[in-house]
Amino acid sequence: MPVIIEIPTAFRRFTDGQPRIDCSAVTIAEALNQLTAKFPDLGRHVRDDQGQIRQFLNVYLNDEDIRFLGGEACSIKDGDRVLLVPSIAGG
Repeated sequence: MPVIIEIPTAFRRFTDGQPRIDCSAVTIAEALNQLTAKFPDLGRHVRDDQGQIRQFLNVYLNDEDIRFLGGEACSIKDGDRVLLVPSIAGG
């Protein structure tokens, strides 16, 4: 069973409408790299010019914020779910 990256509605225009992408990564960084290699137009929405995850993009591993799991270096395994959640500001 592959790792599943769940794509938010706002980003699906960059993934040909696909709500989920399967990958075979072993870290969050590798999963994001595979995702943005497959969908290059999505890359600028995932990482900033320094290569860091964008400030307003939250990444979860099985419902746990990766900031509390070691960031991009945290390990993932088959069957895990990676969820991208863009922050939405309002006023």
